[in-house]
Amino acid sequence: MPTRRSFGLAGLAFALAAALAWGFWPRPVLVETGTVSRGPLVVTVEEEGRTRVRDRFELSVPVPGHVRRLSLLAGDTVAEGQAVAELEPLRSTVLDPRSRAEAEARVALAESALHAAEHKAAAATAEAGRARGEHERRKRLCETGCISKEELENAAMLARRTEAEQRSAEFGIQVARFELEAARTALGYSAAQGAAAPAERVTLRSPVAGRVLKILRRSEGPVQAGEILLEVGDPHALEVEVDVLSSEAVRIPPGGRVRLDRWGGDGLLDAVVRTVEPSGFTKVSALGVEEQRVWVIADLTSPPDQWARLGDGYRVEAAFVIWEDSDVLQVPVSALFRRNEGWAAFVVRDGAARLQPVRLGHRNAHAAEVLEGVSAGDTVVLHPSNAVREGIRVKAR
Repeated sequence: MPTRRSFGLAGLAFALAAALAWGFWPRPVLVETGTVSRGPLVVTVEEEGRTRVRDRFELSVPVPGHVRRLSLLAGDTVAEGQAVAELEPLRSTVLDPRSRAEAEARVALAESALHAAEHKAAAATAEAGRARGEHERRKRLCETGCISKEELENAAMLARRTEAEQRSAEFGIQVARFELEAARTALGYSAAQGAAAPAERVTLRSPVAGRVLKILRRSEGPVQAGEILLEVGDPHALEVEVDVLSSEAVRIPPGGRVRLDRWGGDGLLDAVVRTVEPSGFTKVSALGVEEQRVWVIADLTSPPDQWARLGDGYRVEAAFVIWEDSDVLQVPVSALFRRNEGWAAFVVRDGAARLQPVRLGHRNAHAAEVLEGVSAGDTVVLHPSNAVREGIRVKAR
């Protein structure tokens, strides 16, 4: 007869066998799942851009001079033709001891030249008087027949020549006086002596009505011709500039729709592509890779009240709409992987993963259009790991 002990051993053996069977029984792989569904799908090219004033005016210095301190600040409103800056003549230089001594010597030289010109003019005047007297005497002698006409003509020519020398000497006096005045001016005017208000000033005026966008030179001081003082424009006439890869720029059509996100306000802003510039440029990415990029310019179409706080040079994230449809069969891109020359996904059927090839159409960063392979409502494995293979049992996390 079986004893109590034999029943206990049999129960223990059965429990051990059950534990071993449970331990070695294959368990389902925990996976993340998604659903194939129908809905709107939008394919975009996303890049970071910035706003800019459409018509920007840089006010530069027309001639070298001394600019007065600007009273305007960035953001101030200006009217068309309003004076925004004043330009004065450059200040005189400072005379160091050697320069001052040279200036004083030039004054003394000019004074001596003036005295010499005066004495020369006096000699020329005396010579001209003597020549005139000689001409009058020979004229009377010629009338009485004592001398020939040739001698009279020589006397007349000598009189005209001496008169011309007299006038030249008088002009020489004026030249010497002007040179003396110039030498005294160079000695009397210097930056150390101070100067009265300049007689001439150049006023820079705003070419348009708008606001001051940027002040590049605010303090008073000397400036060179062509130096930019400030920028003026209308901040309400904004556009968006975005640099995109040249391979993506060829897909962006002029007139295409643009969505602007993360601009600092609520909701999305709408814009439209105005132009894709025909020439590109080379830009080094953050990873040190040279890229060919192209500027794409877009105009804001949202109501101005919605983006009234935007200004020049503000950051935005632009999404250029390449393709969109309101009813598309789509699958999450995280469920797709490459298989041979095409794409595939794991579809969950009866608790097991089934490898299913799929043919795709348009896609974006989150979902892809499915042309064939799966149906709406199918459950797919997201981010399949190496543990997921054909026929293995899976369980959603």
